[in-house]
Amino acid sequence: MPNFTRITEFILSGFSDTQELQTLCGMFFLVMYLEVLMSNFLIIILITLDLKLQTPMYFFLKNLSLFDIFLVSVPIPNFFFNSLTHRNSISMLGCAFQILFMTSFSASETLVLTAMSYDRYVAICCPLHYELIMSSRTCVLMMCVSWATGLLIGNLHTAGSFSMNFCGSNVILQFFCDVPSLLRISCSKTLVITYTSLGLGMCIGMFCFICVMISYFYIFSTVMKISTTKSQSKAFSTCIPHLTVFTIFIATACFVYLKPPSKTPSVADKLFSVLYTVLPPALNPVIYSLRNNDIKYALRRLQQNLCSRGSLHLTLQRIC
Repeated sequence: MPNFTRITEFILSGFSDTQELQTLCGMFFLVMYLEVLMSNFLIIILITLDLKLQTPMYFFLKNLSLFDIFLVSVPIPNFFFNSLTHRNSISMLGCAFQILFMTSFSASETLVLTAMSYDRYVAICCPLHYELIMSSRTCVLMMCVSWATGLLIGNLHTAGSFSMNFCGSNVILQFFCDVPSLLRISCSKTLVITYTSLGLGMCIGMFCFICVMISYFYIFSTVMKISTTKSQSKAFSTCIPHLTVFTIFIATACFVYLKPPSKTPSVADKLFSVLYTVLPPALNPVIYSLRNNDIKYALRRLQQNLCSRGSLHLTLQRIC
């Protein structure tokens, strides 16, 4: 009969046992975290304030930035705090919340990216019916489905993960709690709930991937039929950033979750976990702002409004 010891907390191994390197890693992640916050908040502010960006595409982009902020805010602040205090423990409840929120926001972000591909399909392939199909009601409904499905996946993953028994080591060879890491230290032989939740997540991921591929097949087929090069470039400029973001997000997530769990994760496992959690939220605003003229013009308009208000305030002060 195996001797089960009740585990009340886990130890996150992080990237190094050396305190100096832990502090260095923590500062690096803090800089990345602040960059993600500022750039994504800037996207949200621009889309909210600029009347010319009140379209379905930017509605989804604003929600994508919101999910990016939520996603990166789950593991990074805790990792930064642990790196400075050199205390790498996390409670059972804290680990459960990390898995719940990470899986929920990841699933929701995947669905939002899928909705964005459908929006681009309708805009390019059915332009005359765009306003009718992509109405405000439809966009809000898509977002509600994304939130609800993400929460469902998150709850299933959390329930499956903590229905397992943990015996022996309580060390998680990762810098945050995730399902593959918990599978490594589990001694349960029956993992029906865990693999059911993973299977459901894979099915939803495959469904989203197929939908995006079908959308872009029709999009590229339609764009190639356009006679003018300028119109083709304009159509590609709205699609390529989204396809790039989706590819990065799905590719890194697949490596993390589809790779069979091993007892000793490699450096590549930790590296891809960093890419999966930090890289997409950091790159999304950069990709969209660099290739999107509407965002650039909105930023210029915001700067001009702020400058004009500042000059008006100074003028009033001089008069008074």
